[in-house]
Amino acid sequence: MLHRRVHRGFTLIELLVVVAIIGIIAAIIIPMFLDALQKSKQKRTMAEVRLVGTCWMAWLTDQVAAGAAGTSVRTYELTGLDEIEPEQLLSSLYVSQNFFYCTEVPVRDSWGHDYEYYVNPETLLGIRVMAIRSTGRDGVFSDTTYEIGPYVATDYDEDILWADGLFVHYPAGRAMASNAL
Repeated sequence: MLHRRVHRGFTLIELLVVVAIIGIIAAIIIPMFLDALQKSKQKRTMAEVRLVGTCWMAWLTDQVAAGAAGTSVRTYELTGLDEIEPEQLLSSLYVSQNFFYCTEVPVRDSWGHDYEYYVNPETLLGIRVMAIRSTGRDGVFSDTTYEIGPYVATDYDEDILWADGLFVHYPAGRAMASNAL
């Protein structure tokens, strides 16, 4: 009589191979997923800043009949601007009962840190009138002077700064960051 060997399960080697393959795939996919998560937070923050900035520019245009033009200087200083609370900004954007500039002004960026809003009400026709900035992932503002132009988009700790109708300090691709203004 022939004795047949019946397999009733996986061998230990087969299980270890499967676990190793799953571990390798996870080691590749998890960092990519975490990077995509940070990238989406960065994009959402930029979209919110752009939306509030557009609303603010519309309000400014209605108030003084001319929006502040983008600055052509190489650096942008936030010194000398009075900080404005988001609640004050919200009330300044609602200048009419019939026309709403923004229905909601965000207080926190996608990483959960407070936005900073600045306005210089004495020179509404000049430059350096208004600014919105986010700290980025780390929650710390890097400096009060920014070089105008892009930075490497994978540096999620960099501040995002919008001022007077344009992004002053913003994420962009590696090629753009090396060709900054």
